[in-house]
Amino acid sequence: MDLIAQLEAEQIAALGKDIPDFKAGDTIRVGYKVTEGTRTRVQNYEGVCIARNNGQGIAGSFTVRKISFGEGVERVFPLYSTNIDSITVVRRGRVRRAKLYYLRTRRGKSARIAEVANYKPKKSEGAKA
Repeated sequence: MDLIAQLEAEQIAALGKDIPDFKAGDTIRVGYKVTEGTRTRVQNYEGVCIARNNGQGIAGSFTVRKISFGEGVERVFPLYSTNIDSITVVRRGRVRRAKLYYLRTRRGKSARIAEVANYKPKKSEGAKA
């Protein structure tokens, strides 16, 4: 294992975050910490994950798209952000692409994603080491 990957693995282990196995096409709920003045609360942001960037590493991020009051809203979350309280997979989507940017131009029935009926969880990367 090269030095950079080793340092990255140590940083991820120090954060102690439990990131679920999700990919583009999955509907996810992200609990994001919002600070208003002196108070902090967790606000859920639920939508379709349309992209994962930079893989599972410390620099990884993912884009979530939802329709809010008839307007499409996208938000990019860093995977290991300290402001993310939780990530929950609501439903698994069956897609054939890694990036679902075409959903930006779709509305209604054409923007639907089929659900995976027989999902088997992937073995985690940390289990083999």
